Amino acid sequence: MTGVGAGLVVLGVSVVWIAVLQSAGLVIGRRIGRWNVVDVIWGVGFVGIGLIAAVLGGGDLVRRVTIAVIIAVWGLRLSWHMHVKTRGQGEDPRYSEFLGPAPGLATVARRVFATQGVSQIWVGLPVIVSAVSRPTSGGWWALFVFGVLASVAGLVIEALGDAQLRAYRLDPQRGPVMDRGLWAWTRHPNYFGDACLWWGVWAIAASGGPALFTVFSPIAMTYFLVHATGARRLERMMARRPAYVEYQRRTSFFVPWPPRRTR
Repeated sequence: MTGVGAGLVVLGVSVVWIAVLQSAGLVIGRRIGRWNVVDVIWGVGFVGIGLIAAVLGGGDLVRRVTIAVIIAVWGLRLSWHMHVKTRGQGEDPRYSEFLGPAPGLATVARRVFATQGVSQIWVGLPVIVSAVSRPTSGGWWALFVFGVLASVAGLVIEALGDAQLRAYRLDPQRGPVMDRGLWAWTRHPNYFGDACLWWGVWAIAASGGPALFTVFSPIAMTYFLVHATGARRLERMMARRPAYVEYQRRTSFFVPWPPRRTR
């Protein structure tokens, strides 16, 4: 099943999946008294979109399976990481700042869960379009290979950055700021890796032709990671620490780069 009609079927089922997932997240969040459960279901939502596209799409099988596998590895790892990170903890300060004191359920549903659901569909559009597009052929294979390499590199960078940060937090001899490993080259290796992965997924999808025009999806994801809910918002909180200000002077913000000398 290919073409516009098939794409609408994959899109429709994906929308239903995301609506059910976000509704469940809202119920769970209300029950446990914190809304950062939305971070746990972020990766799972994309895993579902990848699987729906792989099963219902009639486009190139190699591309459908490749994208589904990459997203499944990324999404399940990220969701488990966020579950472990937030388990037994209070609300994430970002959500407290964003929502204000005692937000109503309708406000939370609209500003957090509905917004994330729309974002998941938007970012997942290359996956949906690719699933019903023609097979990759000719010179398009170069874009496919680039996408696989970028996705794998992003996955490794993100996972390694998270592992290094976790080790830092468990180290009783740690310094005032995490500046080891990848964190010496970029202040946000996890977000950078995430961006690389989604640009890679777009490149794989675009190797089928029509998904080339969904470039606004990885652009949106990069915007989320840098500005909306990611690095910039975190930086505003971390900048209250004097050691972090010095760290900012010597370390690249987003794209990895050798540390600068400050003296």
